Amino acid sequence: MTHRAKLYSGGPTLGLPLAKTRELEMSTAETFESGILDASPWWAVYTRHHHEKVIADMLTAKGFKVFLPLYESIRRWKDRRKVLSLPLFPCYIFIRGGLDRKLQVVTTPGIHMILYRGQKVAVIPDQEIEAIQKAVDGPCRVEPHPFLKCGTRVRVKMGALEGVEGILIRKKNLSRLILSVDMLAQSVSVEVHASDVEPCAAASQEVEMRSSSFFFTGQNRIQSGNSLRASAP
Repeated sequence: MTHRAKLYSGGPTLGLPLAKTRELEMSTAETFESGILDASPWWAVYTRHHHEKVIADMLTAKGFKVFLPLYESIRRWKDRRKVLSLPLFPCYIFIRGGLDRKLQVVTTPGIHMILYRGQKVAVIPDQEIEAIQKAVDGPCRVEPHPFLKCGTRVRVKMGALEGVEGILIRKKNLSRLILSVDMLAQSVSVEVHASDVEPCAAASQEVEMRSSSFFFTGQNRIQSGNSLRASAP
C-alpha cells in the first residue's frame, strides 16, 4: 500500500478556455518551483468536511502553494472493498505564504475560517510540516493518531525519515513514530524500526562531543489550546 502527500500543483479548471487553463497551470508551476527555497510561513484553514481536495484545487488555481497530506484507507463492505485516499488532518489545509491575499482565501467556497493565534494568523512551524511531508512521501504506513504531547522523544537516524523527531510508541508489536501539529492538536503515526531511532538527548550529546561549543535555542510552540476565530472577508 502506498501513501503519499498531495502538494497540489494543478487542479480542475472546468469551464475555462484552454489558453486560460494553460496559463493557470504555468502560473501554479512557477509558484511551486519558486517555493522550493521559500521562507514564507505555513498557516492553515478550516474547511467543509469531505471537501478538502476540491478546495485545495481551487486555492491552487488561485496561485496558492497548498499542502494536503493524504493517506490510503481500505473500506470493506459485505460484497466489496475500496481503497480511499483520505486527508490525514480532516477539514484542514495548509498554505504557504500569501498572507497578503487572505481575502481570496476566505471567499473560497467551502472554507470556514483561517486559524488565528490572538490577532495574528497562526503560523505552523516548518519542522512540523516537513516531518509530515517526509512521512507521507516515505515507504512506511502512515495514518491518523490521537494527539500526543508527552512521551519519549526520539530522532530518526537513518532512512527516509532521517532527522525527523517525534514520540515513540509501541502498537501491536510495532514501533510507531508520532508526529504532531500542535496548532491543530492532531497527530499522525508512521511505522519505524526501533533500531532506526535514538533518544533526542543522546543525539544532542553526540553533537556536543563533536563540537567545541554547543548552543541550544528554544523554540516557542503554538499550543493547542489557542482559540480559533473566523477571518472576516
